[in-house]
Amino acid sequence: MTTTMMPIIGTSATDSPLPRQVASRDAERLRRYREYLDYAEGRRGAAPHRPRERSLTFNYARAIVEKGASYLVTAHRPVVTASGSGVPASTGARRAAAAAERLLLETWDANELARLDIETEIDTATLGDGAYKITWDDREERVIVSAPDVQGLFVWWHGDDVRRVQRVASRYTLDADAFAERAGHTAPAFPSLARDTRAGTSLARDTRAGSGQRPATVDVVESWTASRFELWAQDDLIEARENPYGVIPFVIYPNLPQPKQFWGVSDIEPIRESLEELNRAISQLSRILELSGNPIAVLENVEEGRDIAVQPGAVWELPEQARAYLLDLLQGGGVRLHVEYVDLIYRTLSDLAEIPRVAFGDGRGDRSGISLQMELDPLLRRVERKRLIRTAAMRRRDALALRIAAQHTGRRFEGIHTDIEWEPSLPPAPLATNSPPA
Repeated sequence: MTTTMMPIIGTSATDSPLPRQVASRDAERLRRYREYLDYAEGRRGAAPHRPRERSLTFNYARAIVEKGASYLVTAHRPVVTASGSGVPASTGARRAAAAAERLLLETWDANELARLDIETEIDTATLGDGAYKITWDDREERVIVSAPDVQGLFVWWHGDDVRRVQRVASRYTLDADAFAERAGHTAPAFPSLARDTRAGTSLARDTRAGSGQRPATVDVVESWTASRFELWAQDDLIEARENPYGVIPFVIYPNLPQPKQFWGVSDIEPIRESLEELNRAISQLSRILELSGNPIAVLENVEEGRDIAVQPGAVWELPEQARAYLLDLLQGGGVRLHVEYVDLIYRTLSDLAEIPRVAFGDGRGDRSGISLQMELDPLLRRVERKRLIRTAAMRRRDALALRIAAQHTGRRFEGIHTDIEWEPSLPPAPLATNSPPA
């Protein structure tokens, strides 16, 4: 992408700079993202912790997300065909389709999209939303595909139609040297930074002592509409020009959609209570087993005790009609009740996650291939629903890549249709054969 720098453009005192607008936008969505990340990284979902009590945390949130991603993102590739209305495509259209497919395969290989797609799927399933950014690199003379963090993306759409995106803002932080490389010059002493430093705001923490209040890190916001591009640093607009692509170069899509909503639903959302209860129940069972291995001595009809030593060979002198015994926490099948409750919670967790136990390699019993497929049916149907969304997102990504490449190389890709070809999540079942009689 050709970078044409413009003089720093200040904002008036009555205008709210775009960085401040996005800082106060989508607070609830960003809060949910932080909670989901806490579950995925094992910081949430633990049993309530009390001093001197064992509390176990099993990170099923990440296991479920990664298991679903492994079934969803199998080997896949772009496919380009010559579009037509029921008539044979012309020779020129077939050649354009073949050239477009070669270019997409080169783009996928150069950007390592097979790896990027699985990483993006894990992020998307965790947070509930995913995104791709497609731009042109003048230095390498090729299309660049990246997956920006959706925690830094903010979207405006037309009226009540969430499918018609009007504007996308991307917020991220760079250190001073990285910003200088990005912007093409040394990070300036931003007027807004100096104003906020004198006012004693939090931006003062981002500066190093020295003249000009040059920042150690720079908060960057890119603003994209179909016609205009803006680059903001701190609270100052430092670049504004025509959008070189003529289209917003982002593809933002939900993990699973919510009706009439732009943002999606995380895979962690429906299983949060099950995760917490599972860890609580297992922690409780663990404490019972720990105490059963270190028995509790019970003294009956003893008003006070002195010099009661707890060591091998110790002899206790008890008053008449008093007795001592060890408390057996395992008698009466109490532990079995706890185990059955843990199994019930686990079944609930699997049902809500739509990932049956067999997907984790549970090979109990002899199952036929058809039986295994029936057990995995909830997961396979979930994969099909998600692939509808992922295929549409990847097709838009590939269409943007072809459009941007055509703008910068002069090649034309008209009369073509892009699609994604997936390998099956499960290998095909072997065909039954009848052996000839002996």
